[in-house]
Amino acid sequence: MTIDATPDVPIPSVLSKLDEIRQRMAAHTDREDERRILEILAGATAVELDQLLLLLDLRALLGDVDDRLIGPDNRTALLDLLTAERLGELGIPARAALASALQRGRTGRRDEQALRRLWLGTRGADLTRLKNAVDGRGGYHDLHQLFYHDIDDDALREELLAHLAREAAAVTTRDMKILSDIDDTFYANWKDARYPKKTVYPGVLQFYAELDRGPGPEPARLGDLTFVTARPGDRLGLVEDATLRALAERGQLAATVLAGSFTRLIGNRTIAEKKLENFLEYRRLYPEYGFVFVGDSGQGDVHFGQRMLELAPESVHAIFIHDVVATPERARQELALGGVHLFDTYIGAATTALERGLLALEGAARVAEAALAAFAAIPFPSHEGRAPRRLELLRDAARLNELLPPSLRLDGAL
Repeated sequence: MTIDATPDVPIPSVLSKLDEIRQRMAAHTDREDERRILEILAGATAVELDQLLLLLDLRALLGDVDDRLIGPDNRTALLDLLTAERLGELGIPARAALASALQRGRTGRRDEQALRRLWLGTRGADLTRLKNAVDGRGGYHDLHQLFYHDIDDDALREELLAHLAREAAAVTTRDMKILSDIDDTFYANWKDARYPKKTVYPGVLQFYAELDRGPGPEPARLGDLTFVTARPGDRLGLVEDATLRALAERGQLAATVLAGSFTRLIGNRTIAEKKLENFLEYRRLYPEYGFVFVGDSGQGDVHFGQRMLELAPESVHAIFIHDVVATPERARQELALGGVHLFDTYIGAATTALERGLLALEGAARVAEAALAAFAAIPFPSHEGRAPRRLELLRDAARLNELLPPSLRLDGAL
């Protein structure tokens, strides 16, 4: 039984323990310091231990406590304490913090075995919460990085993925993972010259938020947006972290990133296949979830979406493609019959999502209102550039109005 929550404010007994551990970690940590740190953690109550793990720099702690050639094996004792003896007393945030600390730097055999105990010791809905908590910590060290890069033992990886699959079978969730491209999907940055370069498309942020919220009267768990990009990753995660910063600067504060590869940058089909590889790996991490994908028509995303539907039809609820290459109407209709829906504006995307039961009426209206407001602030260089885009928005808003009740219609905004 995991602890659902710990007090927001540390209890007094935690502060004194925390202070002593930090003092012993401040300089060189010798055998006596390590012995005392282990003693404090072992003697802590469940609530104290949970809070200590959330307040300590666990990466530094795991680096300071060592195994020695002629004993004692204090690091092994620490890992055993936290991931075996007292794992059942740790809440999900503390487990996520511990998993994140174990994946930093070189992940050795003992670290992988500690991760094994941590993941196998978490089950059911708690396991879903743990996966999302690891992804929700932000930055390069996310769940995909942990399972597919930091864990080197292929047999261990398959054991853990099998555990995720078994536990997911008993979990009921109405949440979806929203996968999205970046360039020409989130903002104009590749082939789309209709908008000023780097313009965040009007309504896209609200569209992500409403898909995340879901169609029900009560919002689903938030934080399920992942960007699947052709941008190549690197061993240090510099590209992914820079991408996350760029997204945050443009209003998307919470997301994870699945990067591409330098060897898969040539040709739309090759780019799409790398994205598909990432999707199939990601789907194994979250087998209890459904998925939607938001991409564009300029760089292989149509093929990617078709392959998603082909390989995981029971999991993929919709493919939305921002059309930046003026696809003929007949081709659009043919793609829609196969489950790939092209759109010109995010009001149009929201209308299709509403028709497919992925957004609530209120959610679709909020996307439209956000799109119209954001469009008004875009600094187009000329009236000739602005006018066609405005007509697209008004056309899609009029179509959405036909589906909305009188109380939600956009007539005042038009």
